[in-house]
Amino acid sequence: MHIATIRSLPELDRLEKEWNELLTISASHVPFLRHEYIRAWWQGLGGGEWSHGELYVVTARGEDGGLIGIAPLFLTDNRDGERALMLLGSIEISDYLDVIARPDDLPGFLEALLEHLSGDLAPDFSLLDCYNLLENSPTLPALQAAAEKQGWSYAHAPLQHCPYIPLPGDWEKYICGIDKKQRHEIRRKMRRAEDHELPVRWYIVEDGTGLDQEVDAFLDLMACDPDKAKFLTPAMRQQLHTITMAAHRAGWLQLAFVEVNGEKAAGYLNFDYMDHIWVYNSGLDFRFSRLSPGWVLLGHLLRWANEHQRQFFDFMRGNEDYKYRFGAIDRQVVRARVRKYAS
Repeated sequence: MHIATIRSLPELDRLEKEWNELLTISASHVPFLRHEYIRAWWQGLGGGEWSHGELYVVTARGEDGGLIGIAPLFLTDNRDGERALMLLGSIEISDYLDVIARPDDLPGFLEALLEHLSGDLAPDFSLLDCYNLLENSPTLPALQAAAEKQGWSYAHAPLQHCPYIPLPGDWEKYICGIDKKQRHEIRRKMRRAEDHELPVRWYIVEDGTGLDQEVDAFLDLMACDPDKAKFLTPAMRQQLHTITMAAHRAGWLQLAFVEVNGEKAAGYLNFDYMDHIWVYNSGLDFRFSRLSPGWVLLGHLLRWANEHQRQFFDFMRGNEDYKYRFGAIDRQVVRARVRKYAS
């Protein structure tokens, strides 16, 4: 197994085709590991979440030159002030992260990764600090085994809940499968919107020509919430805009709105990727709260996802009550830490 490192953006760009091809057969195939997402995130350092960082992507190739594994890392000072190698995308705006390798190649790749990181060519760091790995990721046991073999310490701890809904492919089957009271409430709110005295419509943005304005309108909806307004610094707005446009160019953006009398009342920014809907962000104009436009739009999106044979509707991080009312099943993401022992 031949190990190499990528330290610059031009080097990263040259890997795009191979990167995305390997991701399709990887143990963890999520949109936050797509090359276009990682590149957009790195250019903005997570919307200013990190003040500095050094690119340190580690790749492994077989004897035939084929790409076997990618550890998409960067070097920075973590939240605890320690010099750490972290996954590109960490922490706040990338719900699921991981390394990229086929399941069969994962143990060997992680052993080779840690062996490389223990050598003289590796940068000076204290730990490998990996946020937002799904609790069932095969990376976790493989990383623990590799750490123990290297004589390093390993620990992981839960971070956040990530509820998701398995979809039956039929709206009526889905709606009849959730709690009776919640089923009645969803139907009542959707019907009330249909019967409202003012025209109410929902739509998914299909035309890319006006997408810039639609994305700005969505971010304005997000900013109606005081907490989200604080989160949406100019750097973060630009970061989310860049990510959204990258997802559109790659063909996996789903941006949807509910309008009341021509005014945007609620919006969802999702990723429609690998037969999953990944719910990335939402926004609500509180002037229309009595109409429950967020619930109405969510109901329409779930109906659309079932009718279009999507397999899962993933709410991702956050244990807000409404997610479970729509029938979500719980799971978690974890933080895994591999710490170098002093020699």
